[in-house]
Amino acid sequence: MTIKGIKGVKDLLPEETPRWRLIEETARRWAGLYGYREIRVPIFEVTALFARSIGASTDIVEKEMYTFPDRDGTSLTLRPEGTAGTVRAYIEHNRAADPLPQKYFYTGPMFRHERPQAGRLRQFHQFGVESFGTADPKADVEVIALLWRFLSDLQLPALTLEVNNLGYTTDREAYRPTLVAYLADRTAALCGNCQRRIETNPLRVLDCKVPECRTATENAPALADSLSDKARAYFASVLQGLNAIGIPYRQNHRLVRGLDYYCLTTFEVTTTNLGAQNAVGAGGRYDGLVETLGGPPTPAVGFAVGLERIAMMLPEGASASSEKNRTIYVAGFGERGSAAGLAALEELRRAGVIAVSDFRAGTLKAHLRQADRLGCGFSLILGDDEAQKGSAVLRNMQTKAQIETLLSSLVSQVKNSLASS
Repeated sequence: MTIKGIKGVKDLLPEETPRWRLIEETARRWAGLYGYREIRVPIFEVTALFARSIGASTDIVEKEMYTFPDRDGTSLTLRPEGTAGTVRAYIEHNRAADPLPQKYFYTGPMFRHERPQAGRLRQFHQFGVESFGTADPKADVEVIALLWRFLSDLQLPALTLEVNNLGYTTDREAYRPTLVAYLADRTAALCGNCQRRIETNPLRVLDCKVPECRTATENAPALADSLSDKARAYFASVLQGLNAIGIPYRQNHRLVRGLDYYCLTTFEVTTTNLGAQNAVGAGGRYDGLVETLGGPPTPAVGFAVGLERIAMMLPEGASASSEKNRTIYVAGFGERGSAAGLAALEELRRAGVIAVSDFRAGTLKAHLRQADRLGCGFSLILGDDEAQKGSAVLRNMQTKAQIETLLSSLVSQVKNSLASS
């Protein structure tokens, strides 16, 4: 019986990983430029962490989490997102006591039992950042700028930054009865999920992507009309900051994050290149989450992006800097040549040179064929005659030019050739 991979879980083959490395390296570089440090939290946590942080009434908790009992009966869950675990670590390790700004980034797999489709898998990958302890609107601006610079650096096409003001909890509580009354008169026109959300989280009905729901809520009363002066002033400062640093944006009063812990600034980067599921990355401010999970009152803001969706949008041919033209193929053949080739491989690798060979090849022709297939920049030819003389032939695989080099000065000659190629 042939065992195949699980539905909604994808292998990343060696031909694909250079594109992923480009994304990950770009993300790390921009996070470092903005002063964010890497944090690595567990892939699974106690289920209560996600139920309390994400919200028990969300689709993620109700229908999408991979939850299972531990041997002692404890309910555990594979992480569906990265914020909750990061907040748990922030509290558990008393990072609030550190006088330095607590700014973290993370990258890795997340898990949700969703219907697999383009850019949405059951095991997917995210890059995210979380900034704790700063209530200033400039922290929101910094996080949004980091997201925008990162995605723009990858030259992703047709990006749009959308922003909205969710106000404070009291603002949303004042708005809720007005919205519920409006939705109650249009229940029949809403999808099943939105009919249920009227009772549990009516604000999320505004963000539903089902066309019928979009039409039914087109003239819904706006949250903006219920915002306090304090919330308006905060958001105005965020917009002023974005204008000051030249980040383009569009206000979208329907933009509502799917998780319960957001407040004030919320934002999303979308594209026209992904169809209906058009979000590339999103985030916002979540000032109450740390306290909800048992920590001290702590303002916070962050975002997460889906790496699968970014990989789909990368320009053709985009990948991490190629190592192929920096790779030496060692073609050792014959009894003496094979032994000398093995020694040369190890010497080059210890000197920091990428060196490969195919030990199945027994002739020079077979070796050079493999060097071509691997896309190597140079081949080091070592037969019995060369080994006896203590030399080798260094061949440029593009120009076919060859030079003879002594094995005693092999590393310096190879490095010089690589530097001048």
